[in-house]
Amino acid sequence: MIDLKDYGIDMWEADKIASFREKLLSWYDDNKRDLPWRRSTNPYHIWVSEIMLQQTRVDTVIPYYERFLTWFPEIKDLAEAPEEKILKAWEGLGYYSRVRNMQAAAQQIMEDFKGQFPATYEEIATLKGIGPYTAGAIASIAFNLPEPAVDGNVMRVMARLFEVDYDIGNPSNRKIFQAIMEQLIDPERPGDFNQALMDLGSSIETPVHPRPEESPVKEFSAAYLHGTMDKYPIKAPKKKPVPIYLKGFILENAEGKFLLEKNENDGLLAGFWHFPLIESEEGSTTQLSLFEEQGASQGPSAIERFEQDYDMVVSWQATVFSQVQHVFSHRKWHIDLLYGKVKGNIPTLSGETRWLSPDEFADYPFAKPQQKMWAAFEKGK
Repeated sequence: MIDLKDYGIDMWEADKIASFREKLLSWYDDNKRDLPWRRSTNPYHIWVSEIMLQQTRVDTVIPYYERFLTWFPEIKDLAEAPEEKILKAWEGLGYYSRVRNMQAAAQQIMEDFKGQFPATYEEIATLKGIGPYTAGAIASIAFNLPEPAVDGNVMRVMARLFEVDYDIGNPSNRKIFQAIMEQLIDPERPGDFNQALMDLGSSIETPVHPRPEESPVKEFSAAYLHGTMDKYPIKAPKKKPVPIYLKGFILENAEGKFLLEKNENDGLLAGFWHFPLIESEEGSTTQLSLFEEQGASQGPSAIERFEQDYDMVVSWQATVFSQVQHVFSHRKWHIDLLYGKVKGNIPTLSGETRWLSPDEFADYPFAKPQQKMWAAFEKGK
């Protein structure tokens, strides 16, 4: 364990730590939210909730959590499920590597732990997609082990309690907050202690407009007592996401079915179905300039590239749709929709490209950008 004094942090005496634990847990007992995963100590349930809660609001997670456990009630069910089903279960939550890692971890549990969820922090941390925070949360909540669960909420609270002059966004500084928590965590109720700090950070000690005067532990907070709440936590500003410009092609055949394809590439949105997408330059061919002649020096337009790649004769419609935008962690998609009706004979499609009626959409996993494209199309048409 690191020496906190090397980082300018003076840890409290034992009686002050005991008083802090008592006041925090008393507040939690009176104010904790009634959440479905808090009614269970099943490590599988806790794991599902913790992975879903990463990057996602609690009120959004609840129906997903309940449906996920209905579809995959046991670890074995998750381990053996078809990928399309797990993606469908996660549809709309984003950060889809989370659920793929969960399935890989479920398969690890079946193979390495005979189907039983591992019961020590060290073993839990070996599972795919489980980092120190999630391992600490599961170990403390499901197994009552005194393991800290240090996430952004907890680091923010700690930074204000001790006026920590280190950037909470820098991964190398996490060890400082981990060391603080290892000394503060209540050994009798570690799971409740971790959850109390999460609730405190998400409800009172918020990133913006905190209400420290309402905090049950305000007399312990150096930032509150010294009037430095506006300084802590220290966090460098995020980089702006890189803009990506795309054309989304909505093709309808004579039967009222639409062309969709499965993303078979690794990485972003792999395994999801969507309207064909072609990357373009900012400001290139919009719906209003579909039929303008392209200069030879400009190369083929997105429309021409689509017709060549998909070998289709299309009657392009002049309907104008709102641009679809979607922000990922490091990039921002700007999608211009182009709508066309397919003429004549339609070429045979590969197994991962299909004509689907809107009634069939519910059977296929759609990521958020696809959902937004369909909503913009329906509104514009």
